[in-house]
Amino acid sequence: MRIYVNGQPRSVEPGATLRDLVPASRGVAVALNGVVVPSGSWEKTPVSENDAVEVVTAHQGG
Repeated sequence: MRIYVNGQPRSVEPGATLRDLVPASRGVAVALNGVVVPSGSWEKTPVSENDAVEVVTAHQGG
């Protein structure tokens, strides 16, 4: 199954969840099709064909 992570195509197995894509949650935010998903929900949030996942990490500094 094909999804897009940060705009890049990626193949994942059917039934994959956000937790499968992003194992660490500290300092990371994830949006699925433009909607931010709380890290506590990643394990139960499946991705589907052609979904757009945006992963953003926090960086310190300015």
